Amino acid sequence: MKTKAEILTSIKNGLIVSCQALPEEPLYSPFIMGRMAFAAMKGGAVGIRANSVEDIREIKKTVDLPIIGIIKRVYEGFEVFITPTSKEIDLLNQEGVDIIAIDATKRIRPDGKIISEVFPAIRKKYTNQLFMADCSTYEEAKDAYALGFDCLGTTLSGYTEHTQGTRLPDIKLIERLVRDFPIPIIAEGGIWTPEQLKRVFELGAYSAVVGTAITRPMDITKRFVEAIK
Repeated sequence: MKTKAEILTSIKNGLIVSCQALPEEPLYSPFIMGRMAFAAMKGGAVGIRANSVEDIREIKKTVDLPIIGIIKRVYEGFEVFITPTSKEIDLLNQEGVDIIAIDATKRIRPDGKIISEVFPAIRKKYTNQLFMADCSTYEEAKDAYALGFDCLGTTLSGYTEHTQGTRLPDIKLIERLVRDFPIPIIAEGGIWTPEQLKRVFELGAYSAVVGTAITRPMDITKRFVEAIK
Protein backbone atom coordinates (compact mmCIF):
# COMPACT_ATOMS: atom_id res chain seq x y z
CA MET A 1 0.00 0.00 0.00
CA LYS A 2 1.34 3.41 -0.98
CA THR A 3 1.90 6.09 1.63
CA LYS A 4 0.10 9.41 1.41
CA ALA A 5 3.30 11.07 0.25
CA GLU A 6 3.81 8.46 -2.48
CA ILE A 7 0.26 8.93 -3.76
CA LEU A 8 0.65 12.70 -3.96
CA THR A 9 4.05 12.41 -5.62
CA SER A 10 2.62 10.10 -8.28
CA ILE A 11 0.13 12.73 -9.49
CA LYS A 12 2.53 15.68 -9.42
CA ASN A 13 2.82 17.62 -12.69
CA GLY A 14 0.35 15.29 -14.37
CA LEU A 15 -3.15 15.15 -15.82
CA ILE A 16 -6.00 13.60 -13.85
CA VAL A 17 -8.97 12.65 -16.00
CA SER A 18 -12.45 12.84 -14.53
CA CYS A 19 -14.55 9.88 -15.72
CA GLN A 20 -18.11 10.51 -14.64
CA ALA A 21 -21.60 10.15 -16.05
CA LEU A 22 -24.87 10.92 -14.30
CA PRO A 23 -28.05 8.81 -14.67
CA GLU A 24 -29.54 11.16 -17.27
CA GLU A 25 -26.46 10.98 -19.51
CA PRO A 26 -25.99 8.53 -22.42
CA LEU A 27 -22.75 7.03 -21.07
CA TYR A 28 -24.09 6.30 -17.59
CA SER A 29 -22.65 2.87 -16.82
CA PRO A 30 -19.88 1.55 -14.56
CA PHE A 31 -18.60 -0.55 -17.46
CA ILE A 32 -18.35 2.45 -19.77
CA MET A 33 -16.64 4.54 -17.10
CA GLY A 34 -14.20 1.68 -16.58
CA ARG A 35 -13.29 1.69 -20.26
CA MET A 36 -13.12 5.48 -20.28
CA ALA A 37 -10.64 5.41 -17.40
CA PHE A 38 -8.61 2.69 -19.10
CA ALA A 39 -8.42 4.83 -22.24
CA ALA A 40 -7.31 7.81 -20.14
CA MET A 41 -4.58 5.74 -18.54
CA LYS A 42 -3.38 4.53 -21.93
CA GLY A 43 -3.31 8.16 -23.05
CA GLY A 44 -0.98 9.15 -20.22
CA ALA A 45 -3.21 10.24 -17.35
CA VAL A 46 -1.60 9.99 -13.90
CA GLY A 47 -4.88 9.71 -11.99
CA ILE A 48 -8.64 9.31 -12.30
CA ARG A 49 -11.47 11.19 -10.62
CA ALA A 50 -14.57 9.04 -10.35
CA ASN A 51 -18.07 9.16 -8.90
CA SER A 52 -19.73 6.29 -7.01
CA VAL A 53 -18.44 3.07 -5.48
CA GLU A 54 -19.79 1.10 -8.46
CA ASP A 55 -17.79 3.09 -11.00
CA ILE A 56 -14.66 3.04 -8.84
CA ARG A 57 -14.79 -0.75 -8.48
CA GLU A 58 -15.11 -1.17 -12.23
CA ILE A 59 -12.26 1.25 -12.90
CA LYS A 60 -9.99 -0.61 -10.49
CA LYS A 61 -10.34 -3.79 -12.57
CA THR A 62 -8.13 -2.42 -15.35
CA VAL A 63 -6.62 0.83 -14.07
CA ASP A 64 -3.76 1.02 -11.58
CA LEU A 65 -3.71 4.77 -10.99
CA PRO A 66 -4.55 6.89 -7.94
CA ILE A 67 -8.27 7.56 -7.75
CA ILE A 68 -9.89 10.71 -6.45
CA GLY A 69 -13.22 9.35 -5.31
CA ILE A 70 -16.48 11.20 -4.80
CA ILE A 71 -20.10 10.28 -4.34
CA LYS A 72 -22.55 12.74 -5.82
CA ARG A 73 -25.78 12.56 -3.86
CA VAL A 74 -28.53 15.15 -3.79
CA TYR A 75 -30.31 15.74 -0.51
CA GLU A 76 -33.51 17.73 -0.99
CA GLY A 77 -33.19 21.29 0.20
CA PHE A 78 -29.38 21.39 0.19
CA GLU A 79 -26.96 22.59 -2.49
CA VAL A 80 -23.99 20.48 -1.32
CA PHE A 81 -23.90 17.24 -3.32
CA ILE A 82 -20.23 16.21 -3.66
CA THR A 83 -19.60 13.69 -0.87
CA PRO A 84 -22.10 15.59 1.29
CA THR A 85 -22.26 13.49 4.48
CA SER A 86 -20.19 11.13 6.60
CA LYS A 87 -22.10 8.22 5.04
CA GLU A 88 -20.53 8.86 1.63
CA ILE A 89 -17.09 9.38 3.18
CA ASP A 90 -17.36 6.05 5.00
CA LEU A 91 -18.28 4.24 1.76
CA LEU A 92 -15.36 5.73 -0.16
CA ASN A 93 -12.88 4.96 2.60
CA GLN A 94 -14.13 1.37 2.83
CA GLU A 95 -13.63 1.06 -0.93
CA GLY A 96 -10.05 2.19 -0.50
CA VAL A 97 -9.92 5.23 -2.75
CA ASP A 98 -6.62 7.08 -2.64
CA ILE A 99 -8.08 10.57 -2.22
CA ILE A 100 -11.57 11.51 -1.09
CA ALA A 101 -12.84 14.83 -2.46
CA ILE A 102 -15.41 16.75 -0.43
CA ASP A 103 -17.38 19.93 -1.04
CA ALA A 104 -15.51 22.44 1.14
CA THR A 105 -17.67 25.47 0.44
CA LYS A 106 -19.29 27.45 3.23
CA ARG A 107 -22.74 26.14 2.31
CA ILE A 108 -24.95 24.30 4.78
CA ARG A 109 -24.60 20.54 4.47
CA PRO A 110 -27.43 17.98 4.72
CA ASP A 111 -26.67 17.47 8.42
CA GLY A 112 -27.32 21.17 9.03
CA LYS A 113 -23.66 22.01 9.62
CA ILE A 114 -20.86 23.62 7.62
CA ILE A 115 -17.55 22.02 6.66
CA SER A 116 -15.61 23.60 9.55
CA GLU A 117 -17.96 21.91 12.00
CA VAL A 118 -17.75 18.42 10.52
CA PHE A 119 -14.27 18.00 9.07
CA PRO A 120 -12.26 17.92 12.34
CA ALA A 121 -14.03 14.70 13.35
CA ILE A 122 -13.55 13.25 9.85
CA ARG A 123 -9.85 14.09 9.91
CA LYS A 124 -9.48 12.47 13.34
CA LYS A 125 -11.38 9.34 12.30
CA TYR A 126 -9.43 8.78 9.09
CA THR A 127 -5.86 9.81 9.89
CA ASN A 128 -4.37 7.81 6.99
CA GLN A 129 -6.80 9.03 4.34
CA LEU A 130 -6.00 11.81 1.88
CA PHE A 131 -8.71 14.46 1.54
CA MET A 132 -9.15 17.00 -1.24
CA ALA A 133 -11.15 20.18 -0.64
CA ASP A 134 -13.40 21.13 -3.55
CA CYS A 135 -13.52 24.92 -3.17
CA SER A 136 -15.09 27.85 -4.99
CA THR A 137 -13.26 30.80 -3.40
CA TYR A 138 -9.96 31.77 -1.85
CA GLU A 139 -11.55 32.10 1.60
CA GLU A 140 -12.93 28.56 1.41
CA ALA A 141 -9.52 27.23 0.42
CA LYS A 142 -7.90 29.12 3.28
CA ASP A 143 -10.35 27.58 5.75
CA ALA A 144 -9.85 24.11 4.24
CA TYR A 145 -6.09 24.41 4.62
CA ALA A 146 -6.52 25.38 8.29
CA LEU A 147 -8.85 22.40 8.79
CA GLY A 148 -6.17 19.98 7.62
CA PHE A 149 -7.15 19.03 4.08
CA ASP A 150 -4.26 17.46 2.14
CA CYS A 151 -4.85 19.29 -1.14
CA LEU A 152 -6.97 22.16 -2.42
CA GLY A 153 -8.99 22.11 -5.63
CA THR A 154 -10.65 24.93 -7.57
CA THR A 155 -13.40 22.49 -8.55
CA LEU A 156 -16.42 24.56 -7.59
CA SER A 157 -15.37 28.01 -8.77
CA GLY A 158 -18.13 29.18 -11.09
CA TYR A 159 -20.56 26.56 -9.81
CA THR A 160 -21.81 28.18 -6.60
CA GLU A 161 -24.29 31.03 -6.27
CA HIS A 162 -21.63 33.55 -5.24
CA THR A 163 -19.17 32.57 -8.00
CA GLN A 164 -21.58 32.36 -10.94
CA GLY A 165 -20.18 34.04 -14.02
CA THR A 166 -16.55 33.44 -13.09
CA ARG A 167 -14.43 32.94 -16.17
CA LEU A 168 -13.04 29.43 -16.21
CA PRO A 169 -10.51 28.09 -15.66
CA ASP A 170 -10.19 30.42 -12.67
CA ILE A 171 -6.63 31.55 -13.33
CA LYS A 172 -6.62 34.19 -10.59
CA LEU A 173 -7.75 31.73 -7.93
CA ILE A 174 -5.21 29.10 -8.98
CA GLU A 175 -2.45 31.71 -8.92
CA ARG A 176 -3.35 32.93 -5.42
CA LEU A 177 -3.65 29.45 -3.95
CA VAL A 178 -0.29 28.38 -5.37
CA ARG A 179 1.31 31.50 -3.95
CA ASP A 180 -0.17 31.28 -0.46
CA PHE A 181 -0.47 27.60 0.49
CA PRO A 182 2.26 24.94 0.76
CA ILE A 183 0.07 21.93 -0.04
CA PRO A 184 -0.83 20.63 -3.53
CA ILE A 185 -3.15 22.90 -5.51
CA ILE A 186 -5.21 20.92 -8.02
CA ALA A 187 -6.59 23.00 -10.88
CA GLU A 188 -10.05 21.82 -11.84
CA GLY A 189 -13.00 23.34 -13.60
CA GLY A 190 -13.39 24.66 -17.13
CA ILE A 191 -10.13 23.41 -18.62
CA TRP A 192 -11.13 22.85 -22.25
CA THR A 193 -7.91 23.09 -24.23
CA PRO A 194 -4.29 21.85 -24.03
CA GLU A 195 -3.27 25.52 -23.95
CA GLN A 196 -5.34 26.16 -20.84
CA LEU A 197 -3.91 23.04 -19.24
CA LYS A 198 -0.39 24.21 -19.97
CA ARG A 199 -1.22 27.61 -18.50
CA VAL A 200 -2.37 26.28 -15.12
CA PHE A 201 0.86 24.31 -14.81
CA GLU A 202 2.85 27.43 -15.66
CA LEU A 203 1.11 29.08 -12.72
CA GLY A 204 2.38 26.31 -10.46
CA ALA A 205 -0.57 23.96 -10.17
CA TYR A 206 0.49 20.65 -8.63
CA SER A 207 -1.76 18.70 -10.98
CA ALA A 208 -4.92 19.33 -12.97
CA VAL A 209 -8.25 17.61 -13.54
CA VAL A 210 -9.94 17.61 -16.95
CA GLY A 211 -13.33 16.00 -17.32
CA THR A 212 -15.94 17.22 -19.79
CA ALA A 213 -13.44 18.13 -22.52
CA ILE A 214 -12.21 14.52 -22.62
CA THR A 215 -14.92 12.21 -21.32
CA ARG A 216 -18.31 13.77 -22.14
CA PRO A 217 -18.96 13.41 -25.89
CA MET A 218 -22.46 14.83 -25.64
CA ASP A 219 -21.14 18.11 -24.23
CA ILE A 220 -18.20 18.14 -26.63
CA THR A 221 -20.61 17.72 -29.56
CA LYS A 222 -22.83 20.53 -28.26
CA ARG A 223 -19.81 22.84 -28.13
CA PHE A 224 -18.99 22.18 -31.78
CA VAL A 225 -22.63 22.57 -32.82
CA GLU A 226 -22.88 25.92 -31.02
CA ALA A 227 -19.84 27.12 -32.96
CA ILE A 228 -21.59 26.71 -36.31
CA LYS A 229 -25.02 28.06 -35.38
